[in-house]
Amino acid sequence: MAKCSGCGPGYRSPLDAMKGPREEIVYLPCIYRSTEILKPDYLATVDVDPKSPTYSQVIHRLPMPNLRDELHHSGWNACSSCFGDASKTRNRLILPSLISSRIYVVDVGTNPRAPKMQKMVEPVDLFWKCGLANPHTSHCLGSGQIMISCMGDPAGNGKGGFVLLDGETFEVLGNWEHPGEAAPFGYDFWYQPRHNVMISTEWGAPKALVNGFDPAHVKEGLYGSSLHVWDWTTHRKLQTLDLGEDGAIPLEVRFLHDPSATEGYVGCALKSTVFRFYKTPKGDWAAEKVISVPSKKVEGWMLPEMPGLITDILISLDDRFLYFSNWLHGDIRQYDITDRRNPRLVGQVFLGGSLVTDGPVKILEDPENQPQPRPRIIQGKRIPGSPQMLQLSLDGRRLYVTTSLFSGWDKQFYPDMIREGSVMMQIDVDTVNGGLSLNENFLVDFGKEPDGPALAHELRYPGGDCTSDIWL
Repeated sequence: MAKCSGCGPGYRSPLDAMKGPREEIVYLPCIYRSTEILKPDYLATVDVDPKSPTYSQVIHRLPMPNLRDELHHSGWNACSSCFGDASKTRNRLILPSLISSRIYVVDVGTNPRAPKMQKMVEPVDLFWKCGLANPHTSHCLGSGQIMISCMGDPAGNGKGGFVLLDGETFEVLGNWEHPGEAAPFGYDFWYQPRHNVMISTEWGAPKALVNGFDPAHVKEGLYGSSLHVWDWTTHRKLQTLDLGEDGAIPLEVRFLHDPSATEGYVGCALKSTVFRFYKTPKGDWAAEKVISVPSKKVEGWMLPEMPGLITDILISLDDRFLYFSNWLHGDIRQYDITDRRNPRLVGQVFLGGSLVTDGPVKILEDPENQPQPRPRIIQGKRIPGSPQMLQLSLDGRRLYVTTSLFSGWDKQFYPDMIREGSVMMQIDVDTVNGGLSLNENFLVDFGKEPDGPALAHELRYPGGDCTSDIWL
């Protein structure tokens, strides 16, 4: 595309995005569901500009009009997929609620540092128009519409499917998928129009996971282990890739950012594996395991073996590094993925978790022979919980992390985080040789919020980021 002054939102290419301005503020939802505090969830705006007098502070809070929504992941009304459309502007943040099934539309364009509510889509619209509930991932489409994956039906069963919203009025238009082609436990998705493909993942049945994790539910078939391959043009489901036991609970799916790429990665929580998916010479799709974090034999925990529990992954915009968090073990890992089939571990940092030396868990056997990590203390604050949601700066040099996964699971695995609130941290990244180091000057302590300790989740930059932008 020729250079133009009137192009639409985002960036022309992933490499152009890497040259974008440094992030100055971050939006992240803060949750009170499953805590002792009967207050609405809210959208926090955090100052991440080191030159600012309010650096690493919450500078604005937008409360939702309802209780117990469980805000989770967010998306945009427009992103780099609309770059060629000068009539589009990235000025609305889409906030689905995982438990209440409401969808909030937030105006972040009028005053980016003080967002305001624009519209609320009621659950009944999802129920009646689509037969779906529990919305999760929101992506804008090149058409100007907004698509949101849903995990279940109104009864809490793991039906799965995709809701379409009008990109201007935010009205529910209907289902993206065809009748009878629902994908069970619909969690995350990513599309690559150049290859006419979308791939979606599975978490579990909402009624099974709502208040915590029960390993028996896995054996009962209430959690997923498959990727689904869709024809992007016809909306037909083409393939289901069963990842087997090693691929149980495949969560975040990330194509390489290069829009011509025919491969990507998915983090699978239960066995702590990463699978590479790819297009075969025949034109169909396949998957192979490329990373496996071994479980540790322990005592003092709910099971005799503790998995890492990979809960979030992302890829740098130049497609060189892959990052993921082990929410139980407590570490973040950085892999060089220049050799796509053989990722190489180049960075690791422990920030809390369930294995800290002064906790109740003792490691009996560790295939990686790592010492038990010490508790992490930043600015006098002991980190409760464990690294979970990740967001990378456009230039790849700063990795932001929050510690809350989902309030029902937080309460089960990290009750101290329910009492003390989650935190937001920043890690400095060596983008030359690989390597991760904690920035001791940055800490947002959500235990000190005005209404009491809150659980902060996914991070978004106003100008887009490496987990929300898709290029055509």
